[in-house]
Amino acid sequence: MRKLWFLLLCLALPHLSAPAQSNFFQKWESRTTRTQSVQPSWSTPVVAPYPMLVQAFRFDVSRQITPALTPTWSYESNRGLNLVPGFNSQVDIYPPSYVQHNTANTRDGFGDFGFLYKYRLLSANEKHGNYLLSAQAVVIIPTGTYTNGSRAGSISPTLIGGKGFGKFDLITSLGGTLPTSQTLALGRSIAWNTTAQYHVGKYLWPELEDNATFYSGGKNDGKMQNFLTPGITLGKFKLHPRNTTSRLGLSLGAGMQIATSGFHTYNHNLVITSRFLF
Repeated sequence: MRKLWFLLLCLALPHLSAPAQSNFFQKWESRTTRTQSVQPSWSTPVVAPYPMLVQAFRFDVSRQITPALTPTWSYESNRGLNLVPGFNSQVDIYPPSYVQHNTANTRDGFGDFGFLYKYRLLSANEKHGNYLLSAQAVVIIPTGTYTNGSRAGSISPTLIGGKGFGKFDLITSLGGTLPTSQTLALGRSIAWNTTAQYHVGKYLWPELEDNATFYSGGKNDGKMQNFLTPGITLGKFKLHPRNTTSRLGLSLGAGMQIATSGFHTYNHNLVITSRFLF
């Protein structure tokens, strides 16, 4: 008899758990939709941080050209899984990227693992003010192989805000990177990014970014590097356009970072980005 009850229970469990699982994901999707409905629907910049709460899986590929004219490829580029669990929050998980140097003097390998927490402080969608203000912190764990990662962990707190004016929006961020180890002369840095976007038609978002980094301590003490990044993003392309409740979509983009300062760790950087939105 016990064996019979055990067999019946095993057969019933998949049917009992399926509605619960379905209900969990439906509630998650509904909560995310409500959370995003009170913020502007701007496109995510190619390079710079952004104040919006975005739920996606993001995969980027970048190709840097160093001052020695050596190309360095990065696959995944410290992007990854972005989740919006509600509560005006976003949580990101960044798997290590793979770095390919194309030189005999430096070994290829994986970079560092990281994660992000973002909290949206203020928001209003296009009908009620068209603005955003968020705070976030990125934590990097030094898991890189060979010389493809940092020698110590770091935390990067950042404040990000944006304001829209019709089809035009302006996003700016100010943050710093603080190493968690005082024994290594890694130095600190301050990053200031500004992005101007314009919405053309239904899917086209041309943009121009200014990416500036100021260094204090370490080997680059007192130096500053600046890049101008023209770029474009396309989307959101819905994967199920006839289903009004479906959140599945795809967004693509590309940009070219061009050094405009005398000091720069690389000359230019091609970035290709893809985002699977859900």
